[in-house]
Amino acid sequence: MSSIKFMNARQSGFTLIEIMVVVVILGILAAVAVPRIMDRPDTARLAKAKQDVRVIESALKLYRLDNFQYPTTEQGLKALVEKPNIQPEPKNWKSGGYLDRVPQDPWGATYRYRSPGEHGDIDVFSLGRDDRPGGEGPDADIGNWDLSS
Repeated sequence: MSSIKFMNARQSGFTLIEIMVVVVILGILAAVAVPRIMDRPDTARLAKAKQDVRVIESALKLYRLDNFQYPTTEQGLKALVEKPNIQPEPKNWKSGGYLDRVPQDPWGATYRYRSPGEHGDIDVFSLGRDDRPGGEGPDADIGNWDLSS
């Protein structure tokens, strides 16, 4: 008889109700936390795209200081990495280039470049997550015309 009491005392654990309460609490926490966490990757990608556009724009300004003009649209951003061999050839192109490589936007597409631009002397931009002009939120275009200096 004493061994039966001893076994009953050792077999204490969680009841089904206690486990269900914990599962419900975890579900409520997940419902509150997941939308906040899921929005973070898009926010981080937008911040990276803006920073990339600023870096590219700065490199283009250095190119212009050395060569008295921006690369043409045809020469593109590749002119910041390799000396262009199409006209107008830059006379004072910096050995080693202005960027190590032309970065891709956070969604894997290439950054776009126009000279002259629609918004100023040059336009440097990403078409956003959808890789199409226009859009809102993460699908919106991100360009140097949007960024405060």
